Amino acid sequence: MSASWHHAPAWTAVAAAGTAFIASLASWSRGGTAIDIPWAPTLGLRLSFTLDGLGALYCLLASGIGVVVFGYGACYLPLHLEHERESPGAQWRFWPWMALFMAAMMGLALAQDLVLLFVLFDVTAVCSYFLIGFDRDRREARVAALMALVVTGVSAVAVLIAAVLLYTERGTTSIPALLAHSGGGTTMTVAAVLLAVGALAKSAQVPLHFWLPRAMAAPTPVSAYLHSAAMVAAGVLVVGRVHPLLARSQAVLDGLLAVGLASILVGGALALAKDELKQVLAHSTISQYGYVLVLYGIGGPAGAGAAAFYVMTHGIAKSALFMTAGTVTMATGEDRLSRVGGLRKEMPLLATASGVAAATLAALPLTLGFFKDELFFKAALEAAWPMRLAAVGAAALTFAYIGRFWMGLFLGTRRVTAHPVPRLLVVPIAVLAAVALLGGVFVEPFARVAADAARVTHGSVVVLAPAYHLDARPENIMAVAAWALGGLALVVPRVWRSTVRTLATVGDRLGPRRGYTAALTAVDHLSGVLHRLEVRDLRNSVAAVLVPGGVLAALGFAATPTAGAYEIGRIAPGDDLMVVALLALVVIAALAVAAARAHLHLVLAVSVVGFALAAVYAFLGAPDVALVAVVVDTVTSLVFVAAIARLPRDVLDRGGAPPAPPSGRRWRDVLVGAIGGLALFGAIWGFLSRPSLDQGIAAEHIRLAPQAHGQAVVTVILADFRGLDTLAEITVLAVAVVGVATLLRRGRLW
Repeated sequence: MSASWHHAPAWTAVAAAGTAFIASLASWSRGGTAIDIPWAPTLGLRLSFTLDGLGALYCLLASGIGVVVFGYGACYLPLHLEHERESPGAQWRFWPWMALFMAAMMGLALAQDLVLLFVLFDVTAVCSYFLIGFDRDRREARVAALMALVVTGVSAVAVLIAAVLLYTERGTTSIPALLAHSGGGTTMTVAAVLLAVGALAKSAQVPLHFWLPRAMAAPTPVSAYLHSAAMVAAGVLVVGRVHPLLARSQAVLDGLLAVGLASILVGGALALAKDELKQVLAHSTISQYGYVLVLYGIGGPAGAGAAAFYVMTHGIAKSALFMTAGTVTMATGEDRLSRVGGLRKEMPLLATASGVAAATLAALPLTLGFFKDELFFKAALEAAWPMRLAAVGAAALTFAYIGRFWMGLFLGTRRVTAHPVPRLLVVPIAVLAAVALLGGVFVEPFARVAADAARVTHGSVVVLAPAYHLDARPENIMAVAAWALGGLALVVPRVWRSTVRTLATVGDRLGPRRGYTAALTAVDHLSGVLHRLEVRDLRNSVAAVLVPGGVLAALGFAATPTAGAYEIGRIAPGDDLMVVALLALVVIAALAVAAARAHLHLVLAVSVVGFALAAVYAFLGAPDVALVAVVVDTVTSLVFVAAIARLPRDVLDRGGAPPAPPSGRRWRDVLVGAIGGLALFGAIWGFLSRPSLDQGIAAEHIRLAPQAHGQAVVTVILADFRGLDTLAEITVLAVAVVGVATLLRRGRLW
């Protein structure tokens, strides 16, 4: 296979991202677009996508950053595969997942239905699993992939539960319809909390943040895309989409504020403590998305506008810094700050471009990042005074850990020699740096995108007018104070170094990651115990089905009002007496099956059960079902008799029933049978007491039967409506018949 063929998926992904960016930009400039088609009409579910302001922001971010990162990855991945001693053809199992992730992220940005949101949430989780675990020969990558899938996938179930609760309460899962309803209540608050939990796990917020640093086992393009501008952005995207719903409960907003502040502190402190390049950036991502949650917790037009602007700026800057880490590692072979330094002379373009990206994240003037902090401070000024102090502290923390990262790479004493790297490992970083500089001079287009997105989050028009003001307004004073405090932290690291290292050590020993590991180990042990119990013998396998089913049925009955749900009817003379007599015969025959010792007696007792039930069907007005039951039972009985006739004499002499179990197991079997029987009895009794009045699709089948050129509805269903299904069943039966006939002919049935 030619080398160009190996690179084909990479450049196809670049072209797809570029096309998606142009299409998103063109559609947004024309006022957006919408698609709304039925998905599951009986449940009211629709494939509803709308390119509104919020959707445009995240689509432009996912596709625009995608173009740059995919171009970087087209050069990086072959070098990575060579280093890992893998075939260049492995690119074919990398780029489709990257492209699918981009598509899922854009779909998530446009989705207008909670169930659709949940589905796309899980698609991004599955894609990230395969991308984080791309280097599948490395245990670290496999463990990290599983952790990301478990945390983000399981927590996404909270979104589905919230959708079910809201559907029960409001009769719809459409987000616009839910937002149009006024009022709150306990159900709405619980649903809002569940939506927030699913979103917080996706955005790696405390205490569900521990999966993101482990995910740095992925190749650098994955980190630069998923873990800076895409996957972790999906969580705050959901918060922004349903924010009017969350804002109906002040407790939920206060929770967002608290989690955001905790994430800023924990992520920032660990970013100062870590030595590995991508670990520093991963913890800084936790901290940066904490900013966004704080802004959503503050709420109002200022909070919504600042949050949208912050997400956009962070995606541009952090992607560039992740790619910087990958390029430095590729050039030097080192991935720790303590082992590199002084690279500014050997890699001047990279030092300059990444310096702009770092300055953007640190909110220095002449970069797009300056305005993100201006809007952040303006929103904080509308909150209580402690929030203003927290905002300055958060900005100072960002200045410190980003300054430490960039200075550790390019300033100081040179500790390692940098080898030349392809230009495509530097140019994408320079492109993003140029965008950040352009935004620092011409901020209006970026502010317009953010304002349009904030309009969706806030529910009304939001005006953003970021600009440079050379005066002593509070925002400027707060910015200068943050730079001063951050610079002081860089100058005197001994003041904070021991504290953050202690925090990192305590987090590793007592943090949520340890709890996750312990829980996963316990679940794995419990699964092993249950598996060993289930496969011990046939009785255990049956009990593994009946007992959980009975317990779930009992819980359902306990949680559901059952007053008047069970009725006892009168037995009318005639057919009712015959049905009761036949059912009594079924009970007697079933007991005979359990007690039979001879093979032939066992077969005859089973046949009595089947034929008696067929007679019940006939008396209840279902002759077609009765006829099918008679045919099936007749054939089954004949097959059993034929098989018994071929059994060796010593097997027949041993009898049909297994040896009686010990007394303890005998009582266990009785208990299991009672649980299963009572659960089934209660369910059938409840159904017969209150039969459904819904006619289902039977009337539609009857109406359409003549159009299928048939009069017998059952025949039409089998031959036309379920033609392929019936063909598959016939094929399976034919294969089984051929196999049995072959064994009989060769005398190998026993």
